[in-house]
Amino acid sequence: MSATRSRNAGRPSRLAGLAVVLVLLALAAWSVASLRPPDPAPADAPAQDFSATRAFGHVEAIAAQPHVVGSAESGRVVDRLVETLRGLGLDTRVQNAVGATRTAAGETRMARVRNVVAVLPGTDPTGRLFLTAHHDSVETGPGAADDAAGVAAVLESVRALAAEPALRNDVVVLLTDAEEACSCGAEAFTAAHPLGSAGGVVLNLEARGTGGPPIMFETSPGNAALAQAYAAAAPHPVASSVAVEVYRALPNFTDFSVFLADGDFTGLNTAFVDGAAAYHSPQDVPERLDRGSLQAMGDNALAVARELGDRDLSALAEPGAADATYFPVLGELVHYSDALVRPLAGAALAAVGLLVLVLHRRGISSLGRTAVATVLAVVPLVLALLAAQGLWLLLVAVRPGYGQLLDPWRPGWFRLATVALLAGVVLCWLALLRRRVGSAALATGALVWLAVLGAVLAGVAPGGSYLAVWPALAGALTGLVASASGSRVLTVLSALLGGAVAVVVLAPTVALFFPALGLSAAAAPSAVAALLLVALLPALDLLFPGEDDHRPWSVAAVPAAALAAAIAFAGIGLVVDRFDADHPVPSRLAYVLDRDTGQASWVSTEQSPGSYTVDFVGTRAELDARYPYLGGPVWSGRAEPADLAAAVVETVADSPVGARRELSVRVTPQRAGVRMLVLDLRVAGGTVAGARVGGRPVPAGELGGDRAWIVFHAPPEGGLPASFSIEGDGEVTLRVVEVSDGLAGLPGHEPRPAGVDAAGSHSSDVVHVAATTRLG
Repeated sequence: MSATRSRNAGRPSRLAGLAVVLVLLALAAWSVASLRPPDPAPADAPAQDFSATRAFGHVEAIAAQPHVVGSAESGRVVDRLVETLRGLGLDTRVQNAVGATRTAAGETRMARVRNVVAVLPGTDPTGRLFLTAHHDSVETGPGAADDAAGVAAVLESVRALAAEPALRNDVVVLLTDAEEACSCGAEAFTAAHPLGSAGGVVLNLEARGTGGPPIMFETSPGNAALAQAYAAAAPHPVASSVAVEVYRALPNFTDFSVFLADGDFTGLNTAFVDGAAAYHSPQDVPERLDRGSLQAMGDNALAVARELGDRDLSALAEPGAADATYFPVLGELVHYSDALVRPLAGAALAAVGLLVLVLHRRGISSLGRTAVATVLAVVPLVLALLAAQGLWLLLVAVRPGYGQLLDPWRPGWFRLATVALLAGVVLCWLALLRRRVGSAALATGALVWLAVLGAVLAGVAPGGSYLAVWPALAGALTGLVASASGSRVLTVLSALLGGAVAVVVLAPTVALFFPALGLSAAAAPSAVAALLLVALLPALDLLFPGEDDHRPWSVAAVPAAALAAAIAFAGIGLVVDRFDADHPVPSRLAYVLDRDTGQASWVSTEQSPGSYTVDFVGTRAELDARYPYLGGPVWSGRAEPADLAAAVVETVADSPVGARRELSVRVTPQRAGVRMLVLDLRVAGGTVAGARVGGRPVPAGELGGDRAWIVFHAPPEGGLPASFSIEGDGEVTLRVVEVSDGLAGLPGHEPRPAGVDAAGSHSSDVVHVAATTRLG
């Protein structure tokens, strides 16, 4: 018998390898399917149950029209919410206040808000549980998902709670205003409302899309106890501690961020994120909302509210000593304390190290060969990311409208194409190197990287360590079994078992990350998919022929099949996902008029001008940062100046008080529909020591330089009062930018054609009129 046949004697057949891969694919499908929301419960569901059908009635009423903060539609929504909650027997009030937050750029954002606050009293309170969502929408869309769905889930949950014996703890319903503008409603509540002073536990409900499973994606620090309560109570637990780690590192902001910054609140933040193409857009309508997602959100909110409503909240309302690691596995939530994270990472490192030594001692792979394989294992990880991002760039080149989207309207086939492309890259790499380096060495080299990554994450982002630790540990242990036995059956079972662990741990995260980050940022979810694929190398290698089969096509057939699938899936995606009236090409267009110079411009924040905006803009320019949501690099084009009046700035008082100058003004818009005012006060050679706008002091920590830069949403109809305390006698100027919605009627404007609509952003279909006034 030849040496080649001897080496192949214990190798399982390709049919066995195909069976293993098919089982793993079925397991991956099961893992992803277990994330799907349930069917909506009917309107006649038992009173103690959550019914998405009942809740959907609230969505239809709230999202009948856009209801941006301060608008007449917002007032209608507030009145309806008050009526609904009072009808459930809750003591309900409206907090009228001014909230204030600050951006990283130094801009203070303020808004007049109307928060709806209601209380369901507990029998023996140990603290307060807050059910929160925001009732405002963006200016361009009715906000059926973001966040009428969250409000409806709160209302239906409270209805169920009010229909049964009272919980131990008080339940506070907080429906905030101006989240889309600045999270100023949440800030006003924590800063000024009596119920916000003592803090508590917050369950915040949000949306960044129109469907998909509601993901518990953010927590307060020290979340171990809250995560345990969520896992014990939620009937549809979808959560990942790596999402918490990612979200904490990103500059994202919701009402929940305000509660955490306040320091007196802990809690959980939940949102569904699929269907991002309709996010913040005119297409975020009730008809597009996935009622199964609403059912899952409501089921979880109600169950967790019951769980926390009867617990001792005195401890849960304070950050715990430890975070938890958690992730979904076949419909359940695996969770454990961070005390186990480093020991598990150490165990994975030890197991992989032992596998390296065993392969060396048994003559399967020398230490040098394994070291070379470890270096080479970086190649598929890097190439996979480049391939995924390259596929998106290719799709944008074929269909330029995708460049304005986070995710296509129907992204499913493109996600499959991305995963198939990643598989093709890994399989090509394996096909080229398996005979030269050795399959066992390549698989072990990949495990080395997984174990090292798990150890690094255990130190810097413990909640994400599970992504690498469990596949590395399972792969090493099953590899030890396979290398020790030499049995065909054990080789197959080891590949199957090690692969199964990797699949159930990583496949759900891949499925969650694609909609969360979108195909436009495909490299991030593809990184997790690449980890899964290299963890499956022992199983994938079984698809290849033995070393005695020298036919090139026999080896090439495996990666070729994956690449062919990628091409087919992408092609189907392009056929299925076409732009039309219900799935329009997004566009961003704004009009800017500077009354000081008399010049007007069309402005677009699109990456490159689309088929509609290209008729208005064509020059790259840097726009003044004082135009909110537009400042920075934009596409610009000359526009005809419209006869639009600028705001009137009236000096109410201007007098010295000690060494300071106290200056009070009233800024009154002269156009109907102005929903935002930007005040940019500058002092030549002096300092703005204090400011008060709309009756609310601007936090002292946000002043102290030679300017005060304030964006005020929902200014009063009679004008916005503002006062400034100024040190120094230099010239004082106030530049005011008025912002209103709608481009119709402007000279040179043409309406969008069918199949093109406003993008989901704050920089579309807005009119900015700026003028500067010298004060004193």
